[in-house]
Amino acid sequence: MQRYSGVLDAAERAEFLPFVRRLAEESGALIRRYFRSGYQVEFKADASPVTIADRGAEELLRDLILRAYPDHGIVGEEFGAHNADGTKAFVTGTYLWGTLIALKKNGRPALGVIHQPLVGDFLAGVGDAAWLNDQPVRVSDCTRVEDAVMLTTDHWNVFTYQNGPAFEALSRRARRYNNWGDCHGYHLVATGGAQIMGDPIMNTWDLMALIPIIEGAGGVITDWQGNDPVVGVSSLATSSPLLHAQVVAALNPV
Repeated sequence: MQRYSGVLDAAERAEFLPFVRRLAEESGALIRRYFRSGYQVEFKADASPVTIADRGAEELLRDLILRAYPDHGIVGEEFGAHNADGTKAFVTGTYLWGTLIALKKNGRPALGVIHQPLVGDFLAGVGDAAWLNDQPVRVSDCTRVEDAVMLTTDHWNVFTYQNGPAFEALSRRARRYNNWGDCHGYHLVATGGAQIMGDPIMNTWDLMALIPIIEGAGGVITDWQGNDPVVGVSSLATSSPLLHAQVVAALNPV
């Protein structure tokens, strides 16, 4: 299947991989200070939550990026630069959230990071390779829905934005179905623990980092209908082209 991530040359990888690790580590140190700390949760116009950890981390990342690369463009959720994925999970006190950082080249995501500040996991992908804590990672060799662990972030969002009954039927075919969602679900696909992860609605700041990670680990990522995720508003990641074709067909019955 077609790949959708951009390509960094060797010099760019040597330059940007250490820089995004610094971004992850410094923002992670700030975020850890607020985890389960009694912060105030505010709600934005779209009813999504935001905390001082979100805004503080994004301001920190914006400052670090602009000081190092003043000519770079920035896109993010609160002010630009980055999004702390899974704010809804963060405010409940659970662990299934992380920080997403992406670098785009020529309009395509060429480097992606999922950082989990509590455990220190640093998952990075560049489109043709991916590493967890500097060790290469690979998707599993699963090629059948019936052998797959299937994940999503919010079951009922599928009924709001996509074909809910088709999704539910697919979930019943899978070996196991769980709501280990947000960026954690894509982390599990990239590292071989799960084989199907999908979100029926996505923002660009939620999605860009995931593309080079999933593709770098040997997986497939598209939108819900099997199209280019870079311009899409949904996401579907699987462990193989054969499995991906089955999943897309099942989610979008004619």
